[in-house]
Amino acid sequence: MDTSTLITFIIYLIGMLAIGLVAYKMTSNLSDYVLGGRRLGGSVAALSAGASDMSSWLLLGLPGAMYVAGMTEIWIGVGLAIGAYLNWQFVAARLRMYTEIAGDSITLPDFFENRFKDDSKVLRIVSAIVILVFFAFYTSSGLVGGALLFESSFGFSYTQALWIGAIVIISYTFLGGFLAVSWTDFAQGILMFLALIIVPIVAISQMGGWNETVNAVGAIDPERLDVFSGIGFVGIISLLAWGLGYFGQPHIVARFMAVKSKDEIPKARLVGMTWMVFALFGAIFTGFVGIAFFADAPLENSETVFIQFTQVLFNPWVAGFLLAAILAAIMSTIDSQLLVSSSALTEDFYKALFRKNASQKELVWVGRFGVLLIALFAIFLAYNPEATVLELVGYAWAGFGAAFGPVVILALFWKRMTKTGALAGMIVGGATVILWDLFVPSDLYEIIPGFIFAWIAVVVFSLIGPEPSKEIQDEFDEYQKSL
Repeated sequence: MDTSTLITFIIYLIGMLAIGLVAYKMTSNLSDYVLGGRRLGGSVAALSAGASDMSSWLLLGLPGAMYVAGMTEIWIGVGLAIGAYLNWQFVAARLRMYTEIAGDSITLPDFFENRFKDDSKVLRIVSAIVILVFFAFYTSSGLVGGALLFESSFGFSYTQALWIGAIVIISYTFLGGFLAVSWTDFAQGILMFLALIIVPIVAISQMGGWNETVNAVGAIDPERLDVFSGIGFVGIISLLAWGLGYFGQPHIVARFMAVKSKDEIPKARLVGMTWMVFALFGAIFTGFVGIAFFADAPLENSETVFIQFTQVLFNPWVAGFLLAAILAAIMSTIDSQLLVSSSALTEDFYKALFRKNASQKELVWVGRFGVLLIALFAIFLAYNPEATVLELVGYAWAGFGAAFGPVVILALFWKRMTKTGALAGMIVGGATVILWDLFVPSDLYEIIPGFIFAWIAVVVFSLIGPEPSKEIQDEFDEYQKSL
């Protein structure tokens, strides 16, 4: 373990905790804790959404996939970029306006309940259960990623590494809530961006330039230069379909609700999409150049290609900050997931079912202890890296995309949609993803049937029941005018 690398790592972690403490001073009520009081600027919202979305997948998973398979893996990046753009273009401003008009909703379950005037609380409870179940596993897999980074970079034992990463993330989320998470995500987004630009540029120049890199990869295996090699129509559609997941990710759409005003959205979209496209290209090129760079000494674990580049190409001080970018990617996703889970626990169970008149201070503290509780459960799941269900990351992305995506889109665009339709869509979407994966022997990514069946369920169950009440329709008209 190099001391200078460790020092830069520690400086970074102290910086993140300092941001948490500043945000703690600015957090006085539940809206502050869960949505930052709806005062995020466009740039912060954009980078925060991007950083919380991409996680360690961007610095470990995607470069690793490119290193193994070559250019066929580019389709997932294309799908994600299209999905993210459509989300910013068609959902962001509408969700920002409608959540404020519909009872100033501050969580997705809150919005579903207020949008459909659901006094039974069933929409709130079902959506909160979906959030808690999927995010517990999602979070634990991120903690495993953080632990493996500490373990491989600094020689800690797995258990020590798991607790070090967990304590830092829990601390600033516990203290500062949404503002801490968004500001740290902003800083982490910049760090990830710089790392993904610097590493492939330096690696390609070490190979003698882009043409030399392509020729070297082609000499090793020409099929790795072909975007269609070894992948059929179903494979391409499945990779592109990752983009469908964006419409239903609670930790991403929370950024839309928190933007200062809808006028900030175009700037946020430009910043967010620029960041995303460059970051995706950086990750793709990192894995691609790794094929040629490490040809004489192939990597045991393909997902360490970015880590290996930081260690062989840069001095220890720079390597420390580049490794911190990986931790940033992991932290920026976990903190968002913890916060959404905590708000589901606080707003959707505690306040809705047990303490309707709870004070704002009480709710903030319940939210903080919710973060602690969910994090401890995630650490428990992560304790044995062999036993964690890493596939549930893909599951969770598909689960949220199918359970919430069609419901969110139709709630924003279709006046005739009803509470029963929303409930049917959530249940059918989530159940399809789980059952498809268990019982249908197919290479088709389960988000595709999940999304389609959920969409059909929303439409059918809305149409066979009575029309929405006049109050709901009038509120929809008011929201339309606000756009």
